[in-house]
Amino acid sequence: MLITLSNQGYTIAVESLGAELKSYKNEAGKEFIWNSNPDFWPRSSPLLFPSIGNLRNGKTIINGREYAIPKHGFARDMDMAYEKDGENKITFSCRYDEETLKCYPFRFHFQQTYELDGPALHTVYRITNQGDTDMYYHLGAHPGFMCPLEDGEAFTDYILKFPFEETCDSPVYDLENMQFDASHPNRHLDHSDTVKLDYSLFDIDAIVFPHLRSKSVQLIHPATGKGIQVDYPDFSTIAFWTPAKVQAPFLCIEPWNGAAIFADEDNEFAHKRDIQILKPGESRDYRLSFRLLQ
Repeated sequence: MLITLSNQGYTIAVESLGAELKSYKNEAGKEFIWNSNPDFWPRSSPLLFPSIGNLRNGKTIINGREYAIPKHGFARDMDMAYEKDGENKITFSCRYDEETLKCYPFRFHFQQTYELDGPALHTVYRITNQGDTDMYYHLGAHPGFMCPLEDGEAFTDYILKFPFEETCDSPVYDLENMQFDASHPNRHLDHSDTVKLDYSLFDIDAIVFPHLRSKSVQLIHPATGKGIQVDYPDFSTIAFWTPAKVQAPFLCIEPWNGAAIFADEDNEFAHKRDIQILKPGESRDYRLSFRLLQ
């Protein structure tokens, strides 16, 4: 079911399946979220929980047993309950069941709240451990934004702009072995706050920036200043993706706590990079915000 929120002339639409953001329009009706055209990518903003990316051979070890968690987890395909709070706020939720326990042995409660405040959209993820053992998980977002935004513009006209100058080695995804290889990184940021977009950046999948000082990024046209700002204060990594070698008119901006398998990791889920841990009965919130720059 598609649910619409509005505030100050701005609107969003969210699909209850996976609590997926499907539309984000300004007061003039300009769309900023990718339209899910299946010729390029049939989704728009899938949730990544309780894992991000792929596992080695699709499997992992948890508490001595082998489990097959789907790529990017299963929450993006779960039908969520929801509760609206006025015209501009909604909370989606799901929890463990017999099916999830077959591939992920933790008793979780997941909630995601969207609150629309004019040109700003605030999201809070709340994860709760309802079991009696420590719970391990990854959490990430995968929103796709229209790029370019205006007729007559090109993808390559846009830049990624960070608030601080950064130097960062980005692990390269090894397509042959289906894993990140941190031993041969690329350096897309070298005492710089800017990455100029080019489709060739994504020839071998996403570009990943772990543990930056910056906790915000803008996808903008430098001549106009128009675009989107993403603030991710509670996430350790930011990644960017568009499908390889098809020149799709969108870019995904992906805050992660976690990642796909790395070459230097074993198969223990608890040993994965940036693994999140909750004690029994504990909850944790993760904030993420979007702001339209017009």
